[in-house]
Amino acid sequence: MNTLIILSILPILLLYLGLYKAKNALLPVTVVGLLLALGFALGEWTKTDTATPIYHGMMLFNNFSVAFSAITIISTILILLLSKEYFEKISVHVAEYYAIILFSLAGIIVMVSYNNLTMLFIGIEIMSVSLYILAGIKKNDFASNEASLKYFLMGAFSTGFLLFGITLIYGASGSFNLQAIRDWVLTHPKGIDPLFYTGIMLIIVGLCFKVGAAPFHFWTPDVYEGSPTLITAFMSTVVKVAGFAAFLRLFAECFAPLADFWMPALLIITIVTLFIGNITALYQQSFKRMLAFSSISHAGYLLFAIVALGVGSANAVFMYSTAYSVASIIAFGALILVQQQSGSDNFDTFNGLAKKNPFLAFVLTVSMLSLAGIPLTAGFIGKFFVFSGALSKYHTTLVILAVINAIISIFYYFRVIIAMYFRDSEREELTVPGYFNFVLGLAALITIVVGVCPGFIANLI
Repeated sequence: MNTLIILSILPILLLYLGLYKAKNALLPVTVVGLLLALGFALGEWTKTDTATPIYHGMMLFNNFSVAFSAITIISTILILLLSKEYFEKISVHVAEYYAIILFSLAGIIVMVSYNNLTMLFIGIEIMSVSLYILAGIKKNDFASNEASLKYFLMGAFSTGFLLFGITLIYGASGSFNLQAIRDWVLTHPKGIDPLFYTGIMLIIVGLCFKVGAAPFHFWTPDVYEGSPTLITAFMSTVVKVAGFAAFLRLFAECFAPLADFWMPALLIITIVTLFIGNITALYQQSFKRMLAFSSISHAGYLLFAIVALGVGSANAVFMYSTAYSVASIIAFGALILVQQQSGSDNFDTFNGLAKKNPFLAFVLTVSMLSLAGIPLTAGFIGKFFVFSGALSKYHTTLVILAVINAIISIFYYFRVIIAMYFRDSEREELTVPGYFNFVLGLAALITIVVGVCPGFIANLI
């Protein structure tokens, strides 16, 4: 709970620092505050996972919430370390950027720690309202304004589905508490109200909107492309991880006994998500838009863990989320540098990058290999975890389809590698700041270490 308190107070402190023109203190104070919040989160870890709900059963800070709080906070720190001098180029009011991101992170902590459907809704709304603002933070940029409006309209629409589904669940079970809902399901094995089933389907629709799963993905490419690149990195990693943590917590805790009902629908959504994300990404000429469509396909892989719900689902989602987040931060960090030099995000702007900036080309190669799921990278381990869970549930056909999609993804991820190493271009050497080298190098190191020694993080959790 201390983590949530820190993340609620820290943005207010940053706003005061901005008020008194202490711009140079914003990033250090933010990072120190996030490290403090991370320390308190890790302090909640228990070997036996004997955490009990608090605040009349509204919140539950168990090992599940600790693990996902940690990965979201660490990812946020890495993203914000890339923000030095980035926000200054957009506006003179820099404190607001950091404050809104941290308010969003506070909502995310609620999303991964809720024990009551009311808190799930509140967490999603805190996160979403902050993101609507962040997407349109470039006030004079038409694309940013368009992204914010589309995100707001689609977000409000999906929230309606989610809230209606929660209402029907409450109407049938008489409670918002996850344990009470689970107990009601177990005590009514053959007397489930049809409205309860309807509520489950509406919640699936609402949550699929939030995580960008097809066919509820149509807002994702335009919002990701129009938003500032650093904000897109935050939405593509931290927000997506939180959405799947909330998704998994609800279905594992409450709806697992009814898997035979909702699993076929989610299975179809998973397959459609994989094919739409990967096939559409093949035809993109913009690196940023390609990452947006590939994030849809990664949502499909993460849905595997929920479709094949079991004791290993939480570990599978955590491993895949860690691998995906770290690799994506590298990709967006490299994109920011290339955009600043060329003003474009086309694949052609990466031509000949390896000759002028070998380190940047190397870390971006590590990122692309990991996102493609090539062995000896964290992405391969993440796919191995989710595929193993699916096979254990006898979804062999689904795994074959996923492997086909993984092969398709190699084609568009390798376009960047080919452009960097095998295409010549008259280009100047990129100036890579030291903090970029630190973040991208650390992320690449994590990707390789997890890929080579997966037991390191698996034994840790």
